[in-house]
Amino acid sequence: MLLPYYKKGAIEAGCDEAGRGCLAGSVYAAAVILPTDYHNDLLNDSKQLTAKQRYALREEIERNAVAWALGIVTAQEIDEMNILRASIAAMHRAIDGLSVRPEHLIIDGNRFIPYKKDGETVPHTTIVKGDGKFLSIAAASILAKTYRDDYMKELHEEYPFYGWNHNAGYPTKEHRQGIERHGTTPYHRLSFNLLQTKQLELPFAN
Repeated sequence: MLLPYYKKGAIEAGCDEAGRGCLAGSVYAAAVILPTDYHNDLLNDSKQLTAKQRYALREEIERNAVAWALGIVTAQEIDEMNILRASIAAMHRAIDGLSVRPEHLIIDGNRFIPYKKDGETVPHTTIVKGDGKFLSIAAASILAKTYRDDYMKELHEEYPFYGWNHNAGYPTKEHRQGIERHGTTPYHRLSFNLLQTKQLELPFAN
C-alpha cells in the first residue's frame, strides 16, 4: 500500500516526469498535492497500470487533488539543456503551476535541483522508485504519462511514420525504422542517438 505523505503536517507535492527516454516529443512532468487523508488502493506507479486504469485514475486524481499542474519542456529545449536538466525544469514548471504553495516536495528519482519561489527554497526529498511508494508521486506519474500520451497521439496525426500513437516516441524498432526511411521531424531530439542499432527495443519506462 502506498504511503499518503513523507513529511507529516506539511503541504506536500509529489512530482514525476514522463518521456525522459524518448527520441521525440516534449518531456512532461506533473506535481500533485493530495489531501492528507486521501486513500486509493488502485493508485500505483503508472507503469504498473493499464491505459484504461490510468485514464480512470486521472479523472479521480483531478477531482480529488488539493492542487495539480503540468510542466512541459520541448524537444528543442531538451537539445539545448540536456534531458536531465529538462526533466527537472519540467517539474519546476509543474510546481510553478500549482494553485496551492507546497511546503515540501517529494521527487521521483535521485536527482533534483532545489526549487525556489519568491527567493525561498522549498525543501525537497528525492525518492528512488517513489512512484511505487507514495500516493502523490504515483498520481503525478499518471498525470504526466496520460497527458504526454495524448500529446504524442496528436503528433502522430501530423507525422504517422513513427508509430507514436502506440510507442509514444520511445526508441522502438518501428520508430527507428521510421527515422531511417523518412528522416527526422521538428519534434525529434537531435541530441539523442536516434539510429542506435545495438539495442533497438527499449521498455516503455519513464
